[in-house]
Amino acid sequence: MGLKKFLSESDQKAIVESIKAAELCTSGEIRVHVEPDCKVANPLDRAVEVFGLLKMHETRERNGVLIYIAYNSHQFAIIGDKGIDERVPANFWEGAKTTLAGFLKQGKAAEGICRVISEVGDNLSLYFPHKDDDINEQSDEISFGE
Repeated sequence: MGLKKFLSESDQKAIVESIKAAELCTSGEIRVHVEPDCKVANPLDRAVEVFGLLKMHETRERNGVLIYIAYNSHQFAIIGDKGIDERVPANFWEGAKTTLAGFLKQGKAAEGICRVISEVGDNLSLYFPHKDDDINEQSDEISFGE
């Protein structure tokens, strides 16, 4: 499956708008990375690698979140930086993972990604509320792998 079949241009715009909206209520930084195939056996390991490549650990509060999806491999991972993991309960990501898995199984990737972005933003706002001096430390654009 090609990228355009997985996420149309309008889907991609909707995802970027979802990120912008979610970040209005949290100082957390949400990114989405999409690629056809997971380059390693475990998608969590690849998500950690992409997190580093995108320099997501360089946020002031270490509160970056990456939603990683390898669409041909049918794999994904959702990870947060050290600052998030130090504050949230151990099962913090389980609801988001369950939500995304359900939408992906239904072939509704964009809708699922947008829903998860909204959920993550709402949940992060409890631990990392938006501040008056908040700046956008990470791109809201989707990043793509080969």
